[in-house]
Amino acid sequence: MTDTSSSPSSRPVPISFEFFPPNTPVGSDKLKTVVKELAAVQPEFFSVTYGAGGSTREKTLATVRDIAALGHEAAPHLSCVGSTRAGIAEILQTYREQGIRRLVALRGDLPSGTATAGEFRYASELISFIRETQGNDWHIEVAAYPEYHPQQRYAKRDLQFFADKVRAGANSAITQFFFNPDAYFHFVDEVRAMGVDVPIVPGIMPIHNYARIAQFAARDGIEIPRWAALKMEGFLDDAASIRAFGLDIVTRLCERLIAGGAPGIHFYTLNQSPLTLEICRRLGR
Repeated sequence: MTDTSSSPSSRPVPISFEFFPPNTPVGSDKLKTVVKELAAVQPEFFSVTYGAGGSTREKTLATVRDIAALGHEAAPHLSCVGSTRAGIAEILQTYREQGIRRLVALRGDLPSGTATAGEFRYASELISFIRETQGNDWHIEVAAYPEYHPQQRYAKRDLQFFADKVRAGANSAITQFFFNPDAYFHFVDEVRAMGVDVPIVPGIMPIHNYARIAQFAARDGIEIPRWAALKMEGFLDDAASIRAFGLDIVTRLCERLIAGGAPGIHFYTLNQSPLTLEICRRLGR
């Protein structure tokens, strides 16, 4: 079992932040401000999501450009389901021209009403395609699921799919968000036993809106500890208590992960800075 009792290193672990592409000019301007605020804690990179079937392709590219223009490394998500090899090659060329060399490679979801899965079935096939056609000059992140993928019935198969992505050429991984650190440590132990040695960075979701987080968790098969859920629900509309309790929960989670050897922390910001900055402050950033 991964050690969770050792003290954190005196050197802060790397952190990174995730955004989704804004839908309006006002949202884009606001996000630029958020980037500047979060840049104060010196993140390793900012990632930007990509809608089902590439539905936010142009908005993702625009957001990546904005982040790069502010002098920071940006890592666009790239999903392959519903895509062709030619289409993926075109996107990679566009990013290459922008000086982008880091990607989050995903299988992704088909847009509603779309029948064909395209030329890629799995993220491992996308990664293999990138390595075969682009070489090793991309840093490729992949997704990991400590509580296993919500569409996967068998944990062993999910672990194998993860190992396949790494063996196809992934450099590191970012997990789905979770609240149970033991799930993360157990997942890491299992894939290490399979010979997978890339860094696996825990993904952390600050509790901006408990009802919304609970909805995400129910959809994706993520466990919220019963005691925490009951206490959150008991606060009703007391926003200040929800904020304070949520900050305590997430800070303690990060502290335990760092003490246990997590190689970094990736924050799902929902395009907001205050809670994430406060957690970073509590972690000594």
